[in-house]
Amino acid sequence: MIASSYAGIALALLAATSYNVGLIQEKRALARMPALDLRRVPRVVASLLADPAWLAGFALMLLGLACQIVVLTFEPVSLVQPVLASGVALVLVLSRLVLRERLGAVEFWCVAAMAVSVILLAASAGRAGGGAGHHVSPGWMAVVAIPSAVIGLLVGASPLRRRSPVLSAGVCFGIGTGLLYGVAALAIKGLSGILVGHHGDVRVVTGIVSSPYLYVLAGCSAAAMLLYQVALQSCRASIVVPVSNVTGSVYFMIAGTWLFHEHLPASPAKLGLRLAAIVVAGFVLVTLSRQAAEEPGPAPAAVPGFVADPGRQ
Repeated sequence: MIASSYAGIALALLAATSYNVGLIQEKRALARMPALDLRRVPRVVASLLADPAWLAGFALMLLGLACQIVVLTFEPVSLVQPVLASGVALVLVLSRLVLRERLGAVEFWCVAAMAVSVILLAASAGRAGGGAGHHVSPGWMAVVAIPSAVIGLLVGASPLRRRSPVLSAGVCFGIGTGLLYGVAALAIKGLSGILVGHHGDVRVVTGIVSSPYLYVLAGCSAAAMLLYQVALQSCRASIVVPVSNVTGSVYFMIAGTWLFHEHLPASPAKLGLRLAAIVVAGFVLVTLSRQAAEEPGPAPAAVPGFVADPGRQ
């Protein structure tokens, strides 16, 4: 079981790395594209699919999601999600190395704190009380997921419908996409139960295709992805990425742990390590969000339906 937990942390790190490297690659590709207009979704999709650089980033993000599905079949949300959240630190490093954005002292210490969080998670791996849950009430899942998705859509699309300051737009995009990705993560967790509950390739495929979680995952991920592309193109990644990650991580940890009846480690020592890791990761993510919000950024790209406040240009 302990070896399994170590393997789970390693796979979660691979998922976070692949997903966030793909995110940076998409950001680079979007910088060379014309402004995206979500009023013409087919044209937006065609533009994205016709760009090899964007497709490479998207493929890496899909690999990250696949690794996330696998790791959630044998590890609890409370162990996996803080590791996935550490991807924010990776985004900051890659932003500095690839996008040539400056990494300040606060960001540097946040990266170090995220590394400490992962070490604490590895030390918290134990046998009892920390198993992954695979069963959820469809009714309760609907009660939690449907309103969350609707709120995410309304908040995430709000900058497209009104004049919005750059910072406000970035925060709205981040909260909206975070909620949508959080609901998608719940659907991924639901699909992971199918991998455990079915044996044989045919039964697994049939179970996945017939599951409503697959279509919840597809719908929320598609909506979040489109909003995220506009957000990355029109706002600072240092605002959108941390806020989205904070929102999605907190939502998924709270909702997922409750819906799937998971428990924290039974050992007081390991419980303390696990909670400390979660607190450190959460504190770092909030710090990064506040730091990004307090720093002025460059004017966003012109996006149809989104008009920045002239005072912030």
